[in-house]
Amino acid sequence: MEFSRNFMISFPVLLLCSSLAYGQVSSPTAAVIPTPTPAPAPGPAFVNVAYLLSVAGPYQTFLNYLESTKLIDTFQNQANDSDHGITIFVPKDDAFKALKKPSLSNLNDDQLKSVILFHALPKYYALADLSDLSSIGPVSTLAGGQFTLGFTDDSGTVRLDSGWSKTKVTSAVHSTDPVAIYQVDKVLLPEAVFGTDIPPTPAPAPATDISPSADTPSAAESKENGLSTKSDSSSSSAHTIMKSDIRTRVVLAVLGGWMAMIF
Repeated sequence: MEFSRNFMISFPVLLLCSSLAYGQVSSPTAAVIPTPTPAPAPGPAFVNVAYLLSVAGPYQTFLNYLESTKLIDTFQNQANDSDHGITIFVPKDDAFKALKKPSLSNLNDDQLKSVILFHALPKYYALADLSDLSSIGPVSTLAGGQFTLGFTDDSGTVRLDSGWSKTKVTSAVHSTDPVAIYQVDKVLLPEAVFGTDIPPTPAPAPATDISPSADTPSAAESKENGLSTKSDSSSSSAHTIMKSDIRTRVVLAVLGGWMAMIF
């Protein structure tokens, strides 16, 4: 009797526990949704220095030097692979044609490379930043520490002094970080290559003597002196004639009185 009652109580409890356990085993596992990995940020666009120089203006001579010396790769790497960028001062083709003495044709390969690298700064400078360089003294170029450029700000005009060459920035060809390209009037010649025996600046030509015109004071004075001389000469002649006429009259009067006494 006691067993039956315990069985009646235990059986429903066991049945309920079995049902709960079966429900937990058979319930589906919640799906795990993976978090998407963010796409990497795009890198800066590649800047082609050779292309900029070829389409911007008459800079083919400078571009030819860059390519013949293989320095175009140095400029490209400084522009795209460094954290500082590059600033290039590019002379026009006419500036190279006007370069007679000294000449780039007499340089060896290393010297020529130094001259070309001398036309670039290993940092990007906007045009306004170039004016500030005048306050910090000579600036090292891409050619190295001893190859320095001097900068001055002349009422907003940026002037460069390489020792041999004194020129100015005439226009901004390209000025977008990381590449700045500025046009200059002359080829930049470093003292480290060409020495310090810089030819003196030719003196200005002397003014040509010009004969005074009729309206000038000297001509007027000369004319006046000439008139005075003529006037004095005329007066002297008239005075001489007058004296001669008086003498003639006196002689005639005396002869007339003498003849009257005789007759």
